[in-house]
Formats: sequence, C-alpha cells, structure tokens
Amino acid sequence: MMYQKSFFFFLLVGLSLSLTQGQDFDEEMELDSYYVAIDSSTGHLSLTLAGASHFAERALNCIQTEYPNKLSHVMQNASQVASPRNLHPAFYGCFDWHSAVHGHWMLARLLRRFPNMPEAEAIRKKFNENLSRANLLAEAAYLHQEGRKSFERMYGWAWLLKLAAELSDWEDPEAQVWYKNLTPVVNAIVERYLEFLPGQIYPVRVGTHANTAFGMSFAYDYALAVDNEELQVLIEEKAAEYYIADMNCPANYEPGGADFLSPCLEEANLMAKVLNPTEYLEWIDHFLPDLHKSEPITLLVPAEVSDHKDPQIVHLDGLNLSRAWCMWYIASVLPDGDNRQQILSNAAQSHILSALPYIASGDYEGEHWLASFAVYALSMKE
Repeated sequence: MMYQKSFFFFLLVGLSLSLTQGQDFDEEMELDSYYVAIDSSTGHLSLTLAGASHFAERALNCIQTEYPNKLSHVMQNASQVASPRNLHPAFYGCFDWHSAVHGHWMLARLLRRFPNMPEAEAIRKKFNENLSRANLLAEAAYLHQEGRKSFERMYGWAWLLKLAAELSDWEDPEAQVWYKNLTPVVNAIVERYLEFLPGQIYPVRVGTHANTAFGMSFAYDYALAVDNEELQVLIEEKAAEYYIADMNCPANYEPGGADFLSPCLEEANLMAKVLNPTEYLEWIDHFLPDLHKSEPITLLVPAEVSDHKDPQIVHLDGLNLSRAWCMWYIASVLPDGDNRQQILSNAAQSHILSALPYIASGDYEGEHWLASFAVYALSMKE
C-alpha cells in the first residue's frame, strides 16, 4: 500500500511538473516511477533498486568505451601522441576524463548503497580492471608530467576526491584495494589544491567546469572525510577570502545557455559547509535576499532544455540536477521554521523531476555524465 501511494503521488507530481513546463505527459514521464520513490510522510525522494540499475547501466556502458573521446591533452612532443586508453588506462571512457571519474564514483555509490544489485558483479569486474595498481600509477605519472599543471583543474580534481572519499570508509575488502590503488592519484590532486589555491587571487564564477566554488566544495567534503586538516583549513580560508563579502548574487541572470552549475547556488552551497549556522544565516540573508519571497525567481524555476541531444544545451539538464543538490543542502542547514527551507526543498524536487526523464535519452552527449549528477542529487535525501 505504501508503494502504491508513492507511485501515484509521483505520477501526480510528474503530471503537475509536465503541465507547468508545457510538456506532454507521456510514457517517458511514467518511467520515472521506476527510478525514485517518494516517502508519503516526508515527501523525500529516494532512489529505488530499479533506479540504481537504470543509472548504473549508463556508466557501465561507458567507463570502458574509448570512443568518441574529447581529450584535454597538451603534447610536448610527438612521443605524446597516443590514444585515450594509453594516456589514461583507468579513466579513458565516458567521453572525457572527468566523466570517467565521476562514472566510477557513481558506480561505487550505487554498489555501496545496493550491494546485491543485479549489476554488482559487472561493477566489481570493471573496477578491478580499471582501478588496478598499474593503471592508477600510470594516471599519477601522467599528472606529474610537464604541461599537466592545469589538467582538469578543478572540476576533474573535485570528482577524483569525491571518488576517494566514497571509497575511504567503505568496509568492503575490494573497495579498500581500490582506495589504496587510488592513493597516488589522490596525493597528486591534493598537492595541486595546496599549490594552486594560495596563488589564485580571484574565484572563477562561471556555470561550467572552472567554477571555483564547486571545485572547493567537493574537495572540502574529502578533507572532512579523511581528516586532512591542511586542505580543510585552506579551503575555509579561501572561501572566506573569495566570498564572505559577496552580496546580492545576480540570480536572475541565471541560467547561462551552457551552464551545468549554478554560480549563485554553488557559492551558497560551499559557504553552507564552511560557515557556522549563525554566520551562514547572516551571510545568506545578504547573498540571496530574495529567497525569503514566495515568487519563483529564475533561480528556483527549472531551466528549459530545448534539445537534449545538443552537447551544450544538454548541460541544462545537469544544471537542474546540480541546482537540486545545492538547494537541498542549503535547506538542510537552515533552522527549522525558516520559510526558505520549504521554498528550496520544493524547488529542488521540481528541478530533479524535470531532469530525470532525460538521463537515458539514447544520446551519448547526455548519457555519458548525467546519471552521476542524478545519483549525487538523490544522495542528498538519503
């Protein structure tokens, strides 16, 4: 009976969302009921086993798929002309390095959450192949070559540390082997944060890979997970340096046409992590003063995605998912009774529901990365 209530509640929410966005309610929207359930008492979304399998399939189909591939590779000489797999024996799939990394993170999260999922054996097999000691030593060696200083800075760095954090405290024998094997790459990435951030005077405030707040946010999570005090303190200091005086974020300027991150919400999300509750309340009042209002400011309305097969426009599906995880986290640190909690929670739910039907669009432009965003967003409510 509980499942039936959740199922029909989900369909009603989906129908309502579909109508508000001017979309037809069709079979594709109905499939969302297999991805998530809605707790009838709390209204929280949760990932189902069927949903875990659905999302896992996306990454399993790409983490060992070498082509098509978009390399970010500076060549010093002709000897460095090589295939993606030769350059990156662990993270050569999923179109680009960072997508391969967060595809592995997603599979680790799903396997940990659903250890008996049908894809468990396939995940373990591919992890043992990709995350071998030899492969990860080669990845670390690549990072130490000349010309790699800005490779994947900081977006890919952040996802690598998110993968490490996921594996670090997982009491699974194979996971601990993968974590140990990953150590040389983790060390190289942490060294880059410690070297780069002190010298970066100004934050990058875009809605794409270079966003500084996003790059610091996941690294901060890692620092807390493994008790890396040096990295933790550095990020707290730089967050204050970059953002503490910010006021009136131009939320109505969002989204940009190729955004998959929200400049305003990524900053607010990071500051929710590094400030204490009293400090954060004062800060958010000045940074996003319109959140108190019930009017749907642009930031709280899901972005319209006109073409889910266009490699840049499809970024907006990712934006809807990343906005959701930011809004849910921000809501979680606000005090009970603050009306922004409900405003943000409602907006987060509408954002994620607007994107879920398009995770499996059938087009590689979105499928190689969107599932990771969906799983991370849903993790906010677990």
